[in-house]
Amino acid sequence: MSVSSPYNTAVLRPNVYEDLNVSEPIDNKTAEALKAVTAAASVAELTAVELRYLGKKGEINELRRAIGTLPAEERPAFGASINEAAARVTEALEDRRAVLKSGELRAQLQAESVDITLPGAVLPAGGLHPLTITADRIKEVLGGMGFEFVDGPELEDYAYNFAALNYPEDHPAMDEQNSFFVTDDRLMRTQTTALQGRIMANRRPPFRIATIGRCFRYEAVDATHHHTFHQVDIFMVDEKISMADLKGTLGTFARSMFGPETLVRFRPDFFPFVEPGVDYSILWQGRWLELGGAGLIHPNILQAYGINTEKYSGFAFGLGVERTHMIQTGVNDLRLYLENDVRFLRQFQGA
Repeated sequence: MSVSSPYNTAVLRPNVYEDLNVSEPIDNKTAEALKAVTAAASVAELTAVELRYLGKKGEINELRRAIGTLPAEERPAFGASINEAAARVTEALEDRRAVLKSGELRAQLQAESVDITLPGAVLPAGGLHPLTITADRIKEVLGGMGFEFVDGPELEDYAYNFAALNYPEDHPAMDEQNSFFVTDDRLMRTQTTALQGRIMANRRPPFRIATIGRCFRYEAVDATHHHTFHQVDIFMVDEKISMADLKGTLGTFARSMFGPETLVRFRPDFFPFVEPGVDYSILWQGRWLELGGAGLIHPNILQAYGINTEKYSGFAFGLGVERTHMIQTGVNDLRLYLENDVRFLRQFQGA
């Protein structure tokens, strides 16, 4: 004895379609879907309606399951009616979606509109880094004294960084542990004094040159040492240059930077590229504070570049930008300048 399927025509037809037009369930579902489309108040609601009626298991598509229960001659018409219903609902969905999207866009534009007649919001003003402020002041002072500022490369040749500056081969500064060597003959410059050789190789005296920039040394970082720092180097070559010219230049520079009553003191010191060499200090708030090294350019350097030492001589001095700012402001930790702590940097805005 065979068992009838729950979708058997003999079982379903009398209960569902007997005495009914086969298109009536489709018409009812279509009307219901079109009403829901019209009632959708947002694109999100419309998408939900689309899934409910036209999704894979949507209510209109589910009507296709009844096709197999119909007599063969009624199936084409029934299927065509479902396709037509789906097309009508799809068209209504597209029209309604266009309307809703347009309305939502207008609402968004209105909500995000800007009244151009209102005053603009005041943005917080930026400020110069304290080292930039100090470097600009140094450039202003030295430029006013006739020195030309020239930039040199940070990745420097060994020859210019050491050999051209009269360093003996066994000088401690040439140890790889004190420098960042990139190749056997290229390193990150340890001093802006390296510019001297580049200038003398291409210019004839007289000249007054100044440079300012970053230098690098292999250092254990602490409050008074850093692997990166900023240095100013000044040198001048002309006829009859003496220590008196050096001291007069340094005195003018120091008084311009630290005040008109500033005194400068020289004490003997050794630097391979000057002879005689001195360290120079300034009297600041009752104490002598060392500012840098200086001296007359060593004759070996001038002679190496074909400069007649019987006619020309020169002086050179250097100083640290950080050191200058620390003396002026009382900052006691070198690391603060490169840590980018805005609490520290804001203290010098407008300085």
